[in-house]
Amino acid sequence: MRKAILFICLFIAATAYTQEMKKVSFDEKFKKENQGKTKIEVDEVKELLHIMIAITEVGLDNDDMVQQSGDYYQDVLKQFKAFKDEKIIGKIDSLMKANPTNYVLLTGNAISYDFKGNKLIPNKNYLFPAQSVSSHTTVKINPITTYKTQLEDFAKKTGFREFYKKHIPYYNSLISQYNKVANLDEQWKWLEKNFETKVNNYTILTSPLINSLNYTTTYRDNDFIQILMVLPPVEEVKGFSEKQNIVFNTRVMFTEIDHNYTNAPTKKFTETLNEALKDREKWVDVKQEGTEYYPNPSRVFDEYMTFSVYYLFCADKYSNDTPTLTYAYQDINSVLKARGFIKIKEFNDELLSLRKKYPGKKIEELYPELIEWCKNQ
Repeated sequence: MRKAILFICLFIAATAYTQEMKKVSFDEKFKKENQGKTKIEVDEVKELLHIMIAITEVGLDNDDMVQQSGDYYQDVLKQFKAFKDEKIIGKIDSLMKANPTNYVLLTGNAISYDFKGNKLIPNKNYLFPAQSVSSHTTVKINPITTYKTQLEDFAKKTGFREFYKKHIPYYNSLISQYNKVANLDEQWKWLEKNFETKVNNYTILTSPLINSLNYTTTYRDNDFIQILMVLPPVEEVKGFSEKQNIVFNTRVMFTEIDHNYTNAPTKKFTETLNEALKDREKWVDVKQEGTEYYPNPSRVFDEYMTFSVYYLFCADKYSNDTPTLTYAYQDINSVLKARGFIKIKEFNDELLSLRKKYPGKKIEELYPELIEWCKNQ
């Protein structure tokens, strides 16, 4: 089972830091084609960057950053490892060694270009999508633009486009598995029913080479909101039943998606939360690695909400399936507690109790009583 590594959360938290340059341009054609739709894709240029990272010294030595099991990874090594000493691979390796978050800036900006023959052509909708990972890690020039010629040369020299085309049936199987195991449309409809926030489009970009690095960002332009998620392929865990695998994989996706719904009401109650969760050690095991990325009460509360809202989703979906609902409850509580959020069970129980008390209310309407409960702990 894949591990959760720590800087995943940084991109989620910091998408608004760099606003000097336009990230996206959603014209009327884009809006019409994507309104109300979900898309799961293995993007071609992005896959080129994942492959190039996989054969760097950093990538070869990091099985959290790169999924190193499976036939696909062996196919990648067989075709591309011989080119690991190319100058552009050395450059990418140096960027990754200088700052691992360059992984996000490289792969995240790959969607700003498309292949046309052997050339990379600017995408008219994604202009400069990944500009920051934190307030201390920002770029003002798209790295794909900087290394465009070298990327084109590497792709041509290694036969990348033929490799990508040959593996399209495999990519399609990953997309089909996503739809089967973690129904994105179902999650979206439930969230929009239960929150005031509305989103126009969801897009998932995946790759067989992604392991523990998943993140979410929101793009807004021309009265159109898109949630874009970068996620690993769904994972079938040995020893799990079919429903347990669905719960596991849906949780991974859902707890990325629902940040976009819980964040807004959490921000409205910042001052109240500062008082309610002022005793940090009641809510967070400060010795647990990773909790430093949740430095204030709002971030702590929102992470609790993210997982507990997922349990509300499960409570609706599996209301007549006690074994599956019990597994979901235990899974959520154990995962978050292991990450240092020590009151997840009590928080979960309180939110569920409020939901039963006010079945017709939107979830953000439950915040005041939930925060008051937090204050009294």
